Amino acid sequence: MTTGPRVALFVTCLVDLFRPSVGFAAVKLLEDAGCTVVVPVAQTCCGQPAYNAGDRKDARAIAANVLRAFAGFDYVIAPSGSCAGMIKHHYPRIFAGDPVLERDAIDLAGRTWELASFLVDVLKVAALPVRYDGTVAYHDSCSALREMGVRDQPRVLLSQVAGLTLAEVPNGEVCCGFGGTFSVKYGDISGEIVRKKAGNVVDTGADTLVAGDLGCLFNIAGKLKRDGSTIAVRHVAEILAGMTDDPAIGEA
Repeated sequence: MTTGPRVALFVTCLVDLFRPSVGFAAVKLLEDAGCTVVVPVAQTCCGQPAYNAGDRKDARAIAANVLRAFAGFDYVIAPSGSCAGMIKHHYPRIFAGDPVLERDAIDLAGRTWELASFLVDVLKVAALPVRYDGTVAYHDSCSALREMGVRDQPRVLLSQVAGLTLAEVPNGEVCCGFGGTFSVKYGDISGEIVRKKAGNVVDTGADTLVAGDLGCLFNIAGKLKRDGSTIAVRHVAEILAGMTDDPAIGEA
C-alpha cells in the first residue's frame, strides 16, 4: 500500500495565538491531498522577530530548536510565506560556518514549503470539492511573493472553488505596510501604506479579501474595519478547505 508524504505543519505564532482555524484548515487540505500530517509539539516561533531586530543570539537559539523539532519529516509546511521564507532562506545564513547546524539548516530549507505552493507544485492538487459564493480579492504578501515565489499557486487553487470569482487588486504586488516590527517602528509610514492598500482592495468591488499571511491580513483588516468597510477578510486556507463558519478576521 502506497502512503503519502509525512508532513510536519509549522503552525506559526499568529495562527496558534490568534487564528487556530487556519491551522485546522491547513491540516484538512494536506490530509485530503493524501499526506500524513504531524504537528510537532516542540515547535515555537520561527525566530523572525528577533532576527529582523538584529538579535542574532536569540534568533539562532530559536532556529536551533526548530531544526530539532522538524528533523526527519519529508516536508515542512507553513501557512505563511513569511515564516517559510525565514526557514528556507535565512536559517542557512544564521548557521553559516557551523559544520553541523549549517548542514541541518540547508536540509530543512530544502524540505520547507509555503502551503499553497506545496499543494500546487508538489502535490499537484487539481480539484477542490468546496464552494464559496462571492468575489474574492487576493493579496500577495511580500515574503511569499519575493522569497518563496508564490503568486500563481493560490490563484490556481482559488480557481477550483465553485461560486468564487477572483478579482485582482490594483498595484497588488505593493506591500501592505505591516512588515512585522516595521509597523511598530515606523507607524506613520506603515499607516500610509496600508491606507493605499485598503483603498485598492475596496476598488476591486470584492466582498472578501484573502491572503496567505496572517500579519498582512490583520493589518489590512484593521484598516478596513476602521474605515467602516464590510469586506470580509480570511486566510486563503480557510476558503480552500471550506472552513468559513468562524467569524472573518477582524470581526471576532
